[in-house]
Amino acid sequence: MGTNTDKAGGTNLALISAIVGVATIGGLLFGYDSGAVNGTQPGLKSAFLLTEGGLGFTVGSLLIGCFIGAFAAGTLADAIGRRNVMRLAALLFLIGALVQGLSESHTIFVIARIAGGMAVGAASVLSPAYISEVAPANIRGRMTTVQQIMVITGLTAAFLVNYVLAAAAGESTNVFWGGLQAWRWMYLAQAVPAAIFLLALFFIPESPRYLVAKSRDTEALGVLTSLFGEVVAKAKLTEIRNSFSGDHRPSLRDVVAPAGAKSFLGIRPIVWVGIMLAVFQQLVGINVIFYYGATLWQLAGFNESDSLLINIFSGAVSIAACFICIAVIDRIGRKPLLLIGSAGMSVTLFVMVYAFSQGTLDAEGALVLSSEMGMVAVIAANLYVVFFNVSWGPVMWVMLGEMFPNQIRGSALAVAGFFQWFANYLVAQTFPVMAIGIGLAASYSFYAVCAVISFFLVQRFIVETKGKELEEMEG
Repeated sequence: MGTNTDKAGGTNLALISAIVGVATIGGLLFGYDSGAVNGTQPGLKSAFLLTEGGLGFTVGSLLIGCFIGAFAAGTLADAIGRRNVMRLAALLFLIGALVQGLSESHTIFVIARIAGGMAVGAASVLSPAYISEVAPANIRGRMTTVQQIMVITGLTAAFLVNYVLAAAAGESTNVFWGGLQAWRWMYLAQAVPAAIFLLALFFIPESPRYLVAKSRDTEALGVLTSLFGEVVAKAKLTEIRNSFSGDHRPSLRDVVAPAGAKSFLGIRPIVWVGIMLAVFQQLVGINVIFYYGATLWQLAGFNESDSLLINIFSGAVSIAACFICIAVIDRIGRKPLLLIGSAGMSVTLFVMVYAFSQGTLDAEGALVLSSEMGMVAVIAANLYVVFFNVSWGPVMWVMLGEMFPNQIRGSALAVAGFFQWFANYLVAQTFPVMAIGIGLAASYSFYAVCAVISFFLVQRFIVETKGKELEEMEG
């Protein structure tokens, strides 16, 4: 995959870049799957005769698979390897896309959606971890941040594909090609990148950290040599070997603190820090912003037909924010970015709260904002998304992939990934109830307060990992 090296120590940047490109296709599929369903809801209701509650469960069933897949992937990756678990995820992506697009049974559709969610959950934790385990410390943050760019690219691509297919067919529920309705092709289109992901995973090496954990030192040395050159590879192999426990291979029990060590409820402190990062990434309300975005644009005076195009523009802005993160994450570090993000999200969320508090309710109980307050809410929402994608969006995944010692990385990722997706599910499920029960202003106040709390948690508990080798991680 290339032999270009940098001047510092024989690092094969071409190979590392190729590995990152392949691994982050999982992120692209993660984003695409999350975005595709937005254009298929009329088709789902028509095909399966769903009520609003049934539609909500059908759409949300992906998240059920996500927290199962995230938890299973971490421990499974310690058993059969990072690359093999990503292959399983790619296969689930492929099968899930085909079955969702072709299924005439609601039960089978939901099972396929849960299977796709398991792939999303697995890819979300393993792609950044795998990249962290092959990238040199000085560019590891930049390389791992590519995952977030691919997630947003996938989300934006889904909006674009949905728009094109719906426009070509007239409506998403119209027959488009091959006797299938356009909404079904929105799912089937995902099979193309899923197949590419599966095939490409046969051309990248296994993680050298996993190989050492399995006592396959010769293979590990070969991978390290191809990545960093012969001299650096031998020294790094010794460092990696010394970072693993001599009495057992990595397992889920490693998240439990050893006797006499610091712990909380028996769990290592570093695992709790990972859980905190994972949960607060969701408690600041990012997915609620995404879900409610189209309505905000309409409140600001845009018509419904423009909302999808504006979502595409918002996706491009988010990608640009991630590139800012790439430019600075290995210079100023992870912790400063998290603090900046928490502060920025706090301010923008409270501005949204103010805008919502100035609204009135119509005869049906829906919030009505003046054009001025609607525009304030929209601008604040998009600035919020920028602050998130410069900081917590990519940095949380970067840190989860690198902050844990080698011995517990897979197990700690399983636990943190489970909590991340479970928090995602809870926030998504509770928002409609909160919005109706206590109103939008009070609901967004909760997310704003969580953003404020996140600032102080980062300040107190996060230890900077910029430039540190994975073998230097403690906990």
